[in-house]
Amino acid sequence: MPGGGDTNSAATSCARVRTHTGWVRANVDVVHPDLRRTARFAPRRLVGPRTLPAIRALIALTSRGTPSDVEVITLGSGAGVRLYRGTGVAEPTPALLWIHGGGYVLGKAAQDDWLCRQFARTLGITVASVEYQLAPEHPYPAPLEDCYSALRWLAALPAVDPGRIAVGGASAGGGLAAALALLARDRGEIAPAFQLLTYPMLDDRSSATAANPRYRIWDTRANRFGWAAYLGDADPRVAVPGRRADLRGLAPAWIGVGTHDLFHDEDLDYARRLEAAGVPCQVELVPGAFHGFDLVAPKAQVSQRFFATQCDVLRAAVTPAG
Repeated sequence: MPGGGDTNSAATSCARVRTHTGWVRANVDVVHPDLRRTARFAPRRLVGPRTLPAIRALIALTSRGTPSDVEVITLGSGAGVRLYRGTGVAEPTPALLWIHGGGYVLGKAAQDDWLCRQFARTLGITVASVEYQLAPEHPYPAPLEDCYSALRWLAALPAVDPGRIAVGGASAGGGLAAALALLARDRGEIAPAFQLLTYPMLDDRSSATAANPRYRIWDTRANRFGWAAYLGDADPRVAVPGRRADLRGLAPAWIGVGTHDLFHDEDLDYARRLEAAGVPCQVELVPGAFHGFDLVAPKAQVSQRFFATQCDVLRAAVTPAG
């Protein structure tokens, strides 16, 4: 992990905070100045058992339509993929398999059209966004297997360099990306080159932490609901990335998370464990940022810098030098 960083200024949007004794939480009582107005209106809990149907219907309504430059594909496995291609670049290109968030119970690949198109255009890479099955109707391992089938399909595309594929996602999508890296390692068919984990949902045990008034979008009750829906009867020691004992041999990783995010502690713990297992891991700590801040306030400077940082680490990880 990189050292340095400003532990005192909330204006430091993407500080990398480290001390000689380990990672520290910076400015825990201060909302980032770019996010204060949004934080006043952001709910503490996005979804629960009663609100799930209504939120799903709203997401479906707002995710209608497909831009002309986005290809929609249904794989033989039944999983869906939305494909975004960089323009004016030589093939085969590096690629990113992107997995949308939604607590394992919500979301559609189309909700990240803008983000995936920006990755493809900015970096000149191929991006595939997975339309995976949602819990509780389809608990573990169905969503993860959908992601794995999409990874295999992406690696077989003639336009893609299979040795330069990153896996990434936000929130539950970041959790699935981490689980996918583990599954790919265990099966030995495909070796992702990098993990881009944006405030990933990695450990169901965070549901037991105390309620915190700083949490927005996703709190302990929502987390408990999402994990219970996803796990079903599965053994969490196998299904939950944060509970996996052996993290050796995984691709290098980047983890970005805010200090006001429920996943802050579990994400930093996972980063520590990756490094202890010999896996390089960069951590981008955003002081005063809550869960999903970049999605609810995409025009804020802190959100734009957060995206730029993700582009920088992807560029360094999977695109050729020079």
